[in-house]
Amino acid sequence: MYSLAGYGHMIEDRVRMDAYARAIRKTVRPGSVVLEIGTGPGIFAVLACQLGARRVYAIEADPIIQVARDVAAANGCADRIEFIEDLSTRVTLPVQADVIVSDLRGVLPFFQSHLLSIADARHRFLAPGGTLIPKRDAVWAAVVEAPEQYARFVDPWEKNVLGQDLRPARQLAVNDSQKARFTSQQLLTSSQLWATLEYATIDSPNHRGSLNFSAQHAGIGHGIVVWFETCLADGIGFSNAPGAPEAIYGSTFLPWLEPVSLAEGQNLRVDLEATLVENDYLWRWTTRIASTNGSGPGLCFEQSQLAGAVISLAKLGQSASDCVPQLSEDGRVNRRALELMDGKNSLEKIARQLAPEFPQRFQRWQQALSYVAKLSGENT
Repeated sequence: MYSLAGYGHMIEDRVRMDAYARAIRKTVRPGSVVLEIGTGPGIFAVLACQLGARRVYAIEADPIIQVARDVAAANGCADRIEFIEDLSTRVTLPVQADVIVSDLRGVLPFFQSHLLSIADARHRFLAPGGTLIPKRDAVWAAVVEAPEQYARFVDPWEKNVLGQDLRPARQLAVNDSQKARFTSQQLLTSSQLWATLEYATIDSPNHRGSLNFSAQHAGIGHGIVVWFETCLADGIGFSNAPGAPEAIYGSTFLPWLEPVSLAEGQNLRVDLEATLVENDYLWRWTTRIASTNGSGPGLCFEQSQLAGAVISLAKLGQSASDCVPQLSEDGRVNRRALELMDGKNSLEKIARQLAPEFPQRFQRWQQALSYVAKLSGENT
């Protein structure tokens, strides 16, 4: 969940805000039915009303939706916007929408359930001939010279003040990604298109593809930078490419295991894969760097966020198929509280019953009330 300040930063991003506003103005017509997924503070939903939409459905799972309700009331739009506090995949609507607006990306469009949510909304909510904003996203990549960004991965483990050998941690660190910003001068290769996400047809949340690069000039390669450019509506969009006007998204930096000195014209191949696992993406990137004279095996870095995961052997054992689990005290408290949430008991009644049953956990029933209120919010 974002803080109110976080939503404020999004509003301050003129690159994003101006492009979305122009796309909505171009698309929404008087009498339109509009759906916004992830409405946040409701600004685009209000804009749709101001453009003449007869009905706007604004979906948001975050508590910021209460701010959106107040914003709609302050702008005289409350009677035409129906706010729905939930995930879009769990919602049904009485009518289909002429326009669906969303920005569920993270640094890249490959973020949590973004792509699945758009595909679901298109299938269930979009009227025939309707319009999606955005229309498409294109994802690009290039090899980058980035000593400062690379140092954020390795310096804590290479330059520790106690002089200890922390190479095991360094190996994990360079198998992860970070949000970063780059200039166009840092690119050692031309950019290559890795994925085109057509939201009118997309169904799979995953993508893999190979990229072939040639160093345009000599330099030290530190990894791969990945970014996107969007088409919100015909002729309207923006990019977070290195050197583009700064937006909130930044770019994704996938470091190499080691920096590599590259000669002009040296060839590289990158196999890049993004796979949705539960609600997070797992990135894999394999880089093959040809030798400078064309002979010999060159270099090969095989990397993935799985190789960078910090894994507890004890926790891993609890996930094994032959593990025989037994509930902890927390598990027993959860189970009992959920049993009591049967549609008949108030939260106070549940708390007053839990406290004497689990005296080591709750010294007073008010403590149990705070606990069950949180549990209720997560499960009801």
